[in-house]
Amino acid sequence: MALLVYVDDIVITGNDIVQIDQFKKFLKSKFMIKDLGELKYFLGIEVLKTEKGICLSQRKYCLELLNDYGLLGCKPMSTPIEPNLCVNCDPSDKDQLLTNVTEYQKLVGRLIYLTLTRPDISFVVHILSQYMHAPLQSHLNLAFRTLKYLKGSPGKGIHLVKGNNLDLYAYCDSDWAKCKMNRKSVTGFNVAVSKVQGLKVTKD
Repeated sequence: MALLVYVDDIVITGNDIVQIDQFKKFLKSKFMIKDLGELKYFLGIEVLKTEKGICLSQRKYCLELLNDYGLLGCKPMSTPIEPNLCVNCDPSDKDQLLTNVTEYQKLVGRLIYLTLTRPDISFVVHILSQYMHAPLQSHLNLAFRTLKYLKGSPGKGIHLVKGNNLDLYAYCDSDWAKCKMNRKSVTGFNVAVSKVQGLKVTKD
């Protein structure tokens, strides 16, 4: 049995229903709790049962994000960032520093939380996060492009598939010396062990 506690919200899961029921009765004897039944929503993440497992999605959170920035009716973008884009870091007459840094930080922070179920925007959000202290207008434009990309599939999420496959999957990507300031390289990797659960991105 596994127990996940966040402030006053609790998620209980396991492979023994009787044990889970007994544990809930024990909690009721010690605290005032409300049993909400089968998990459907937790911390902005929607949990949907499928034939192969469960799907985690932040559709409601994504639509609220689009609504807050007036982009519910915008034309969707096919990609979150232009291919081979070199993000500028130096201000100029055509690309000045933002006067309202807090709003940019707030937007990027909300996008960071969305990467929990949207790994497809992780790269662009990583780029945007590097300029939290001194963002340019082009950085804000890129953040809005990411929102327009999300408009195309707000219900996309992660599908956790149950199974006994013991294969090990690894994915890697590299960005060699692309930073104009320090010519540093960025390498990212992801490893998934399908013995526990598989991972794949699904469309809504």
